[in-house]
Amino acid sequence: MSMKLPKVDPARMEQEWVADQDVLRNLAANGDRASVKRAVDVSFRGSEENLQRLSEAANTFGLTELDREEDAEGGEPYLFFERFQAVDAQSIKDLTRTCLQIEMLFDVEYDGWGCEAQSGTMH
Repeated sequence: MSMKLPKVDPARMEQEWVADQDVLRNLAANGDRASVKRAVDVSFRGSEENLQRLSEAANTFGLTELDREEDAEGGEPYLFFERFQAVDAQSIKDLTRTCLQIEMLFDVEYDGWGCEAQSGTMH
């Protein structure tokens, strides 16, 4: 199934990229090697219905569903996914762009990404 992906607002993309760079700097400070592929978590919040639609389409975007969390405040639930990838600048920009497209396509709110630092040595 191919879907037409919406154009991401450049200002929004820039705003996310500023935040992403903070995360990347922290990872680098912890000895992370950005080229090492690892599970990167992303989360979205939205109505039950919209999250369900996203859940059904997730693998189109290379996402695997991890977990669903109810908001303690009784607000909208969160849905967590992971994607296996590197975290160099370009890979993260691609991930963020995809997540912002998901936001528009499914009317959910993208809530950022995270991962464990990978030093490239196997434990």
